[in-house]
Amino acid sequence: MFGSLGKKFADDIATQVQQKLGEHLSNKASETGTTEQATESLGQVTGRRKALFIGINYYGQNGELRGCINDVHNIKNFLSKNYKIDEVLVLTDDQKSNPRKMPTRQNILAAFRWLRNGAKSGDSLIFHYSGHGGSVKDTDGDEEDGMDETLIPVDYKQAGHIVDDEVHDVLVRGLPKGVRLTSILDCCHSESILDLPYIYTVNGDLQIIETSKNEGIATLVGAGTRFLLDGNKKKAMTSIKDGMKHLMSSTSGGNSAAREKTIKTRSTEADVIQFSGCRDSQTSADAQIGGEATGAMSYALITSLKKNKNQNYTHLLKEMRTLLNGKYTQVPCMSAGRKLVLDDSFAI
Repeated sequence: MFGSLGKKFADDIATQVQQKLGEHLSNKASETGTTEQATESLGQVTGRRKALFIGINYYGQNGELRGCINDVHNIKNFLSKNYKIDEVLVLTDDQKSNPRKMPTRQNILAAFRWLRNGAKSGDSLIFHYSGHGGSVKDTDGDEEDGMDETLIPVDYKQAGHIVDDEVHDVLVRGLPKGVRLTSILDCCHSESILDLPYIYTVNGDLQIIETSKNEGIATLVGAGTRFLLDGNKKKAMTSIKDGMKHLMSSTSGGNSAAREKTIKTRSTEADVIQFSGCRDSQTSADAQIGGEATGAMSYALITSLKKNKNQNYTHLLKEMRTLLNGKYTQVPCMSAGRKLVLDDSFAI
């Protein structure tokens, strides 16, 4: 119906309609009783800080990325300037001369064990990952959308993905009370890679309905808008199928067996907080910003904190979403291992 400029306009308008409706439905959740209040206090960091940074560009492989190692350097430099970090481990795939520093599946799991080893109350652990993320069919019934999320190591073709269940078991499960683990995951399908049970709204409340229902509604409306503007039946049908998939995977009451199982088996005594680049159904952008290849989420986190280092966690989440809104379709998310009140200033 339209030329290439018209089709781009239609895509832009449909994307904005989808994003705005998604935000509106999320905000309405707070007004209609589909959220609950967080109740538990965040402990203080009084001990040592250990940090693990992983960046994978997948040099010479299909799906090669450009900005992931830059993300590691940028996040590491920013945090090091603002906090005293006692021990640091960096795995990147430009360290081929040191096989132990390559982000292979074996080395990543060993690094998880290194990060948590000896942790005690008052200690702070930091985990940043920038690379590919994936999704595979869930086999144990703890995922509302029926899919497990994965980290993709540099040797995934030989060694396979690292499924979220294993990430939780090796890195999170059994961390002592009073330990803080802050995870920053800049990859596709990253909302639940740590398998944490409590997902936050930008108001600091906890969602108790599946985000998939709201995503489905927003996606369907976006598909209709796109078709009305450019008449592209094929693209509209793809969006409609995606929207129906989200709706079919949701329940009306938010008390699905999968969610109940996650709360029962994945709640933590430690203060575990995860920032992720997008929802489980979304991809994260490998972008070019200011002349540098970078992950959009890593950029948004650093930029937001540079503006105001004293903002609380939920305000930081809102600021990150604002920075990316209109430029990228991804929606940064925040989750925790218990019902933490996150109105303290962000700190690691």
